[in-house]
Amino acid sequence: MIDERTYQRRWKILLILCISLFMVVVDNLIINVALPTLSRELGASTSGLQWIVDSYALVFACLLLAFGGLGDRFGRKGAMQIGLVMFAACSAWASFADTTGQLIVARGAMGVGAAAVFPATLAILIDVFRDPIERAKAIGVWSAVSGMAVAFGPVAGGFLLEHYYWGSVFLVNLPITAIALILGAIYLPTSKDPNPHRIDFAGLILSIAAVGLLVYTVIEGPHRGWTSSQTIVSFIATVVLFALFVKRERSTDEPLLDVRVFRNARLSAATSSIGIAFFVLFGFTFLVTQYFQFVRGYDTLEAGLRTLPFALGAGVTAPLAARAALKFGTKRVVALGLFNMSVGLVIIGSQDANAAYFGPIIVSMLFLANGLALVTSPATDAVMGELPARRLELGLR
Repeated sequence: MIDERTYQRRWKILLILCISLFMVVVDNLIINVALPTLSRELGASTSGLQWIVDSYALVFACLLLAFGGLGDRFGRKGAMQIGLVMFAACSAWASFADTTGQLIVARGAMGVGAAAVFPATLAILIDVFRDPIERAKAIGVWSAVSGMAVAFGPVAGGFLLEHYYWGSVFLVNLPITAIALILGAIYLPTSKDPNPHRIDFAGLILSIAAVGLLVYTVIEGPHRGWTSSQTIVSFIATVVLFALFVKRERSTDEPLLDVRVFRNARLSAATSSIGIAFFVLFGFTFLVTQYFQFVRGYDTLEAGLRTLPFALGAGVTAPLAARAALKFGTKRVVALGLFNMSVGLVIIGSQDANAAYFGPIIVSMLFLANGLALVTSPATDAVMGELPARRLELGLR
C-alpha cells in the first residue's frame, strides 16, 4: 500500500510524469523538421543529418534497459531527476553547437538523460496507481501523451524555426525541464525495488552491446544495403550478442532482466506489439516530415501543422483504448490496433508523390494514430499487470 499523502497526490504525480515523458518523446522527433535548416546553417551532409537524428535514438535505446534496472535499485525519483538535469544541460550544449560533429555528440548525450527519465516515469506510475482500473486510466493518459508528442514535436519545431534560430528547438527544453524538476522534487514519491539485487554488470554490458549493434545496423542498412556482407555480419553478431545476453540472464540468480518472464505468451505478445507499433511510428513520422518539406515544399511550420491529425487521433483514442480493453479484452483491442496500423501503412505506401493531403495522407495518419493508441495503452497495462504475478510464481523480487 502507498501512503495516504502519495495517494491524494497521484493525479498531480501523473501530470509531472507526463510532462517529463512529453519532453523526451518530443525531442526524438522535433529535430526532423529542422534538418533542412541544419543542412544550410551547419553544412551538414546527408549522412551527418541522419546521425543528428539517430544519435539520440541509438544511445536512448542502448541504455533504456540498463537505466531502468539502475533506477529500480537506487531510486526511480533520483534517476528521473538526474536524467532531467542531464537532458537540460545537453540541450543547452546542442543549441550552441558550431559543427555537425558537436551536435551529434550533444544529441547522443541527451539520449543518456532520456534513457534515465523514460523508464522511471512508467515505474513510478505503476507504483503510485495500485488500483487496476485507475492504473489502466493512468496508462491511457501516459500513452496519449506519448502519441500526441509525436505530432506536436514537428509543430513546435516548425513554429520555433519560423521565428527563432535553429538552436531554439533545444533551448525550449530548459523551461519544461525546470518545471518538471521543481514539481518532481515536491510531489514525486521516493520508490525503488524493496529487495534490490547486485548490479549485473555482465548483463548490462551485453544488453548495451546487443541493442546498440542492432539499432546501428538498422540505421546503416539503407546505405550499406540490406543484403551487403557488412549488414549480414552485423545482424549475425547481434543475434550472437542477444543469445549471450539470454544465456547470462538465465544462469545468474540476480539478472538485469529475468528473461524467463517471456515464457508467458500474454506478456511476450504485449511487448512485441508495443515494439512493432513504435517501430512503425518512428519510421512513418521521419518519412512524412521529410516528404512535406522536400517533396511538397512546405516550410517548417506548415510541415509541422500537417502532422496534427496524428496527435488528434492518438489523443482521442488512447483514453478510450483502456476502457475498451476492460470491456472487450486486451487481445481484441491490441489486434485491432495492429490491424489499423497496417491499413494506414497500406494506404500511404500505395500513394505517389502527388497524393492529396486532404484524402489518403490524413486518412493514413488517423489509422496509424488510432492503431498506435489501441496498441500501447492496453498492451502496456497488460505487461504491468502480468509481471507481478510472474515474479511471485518464479520466486523473484
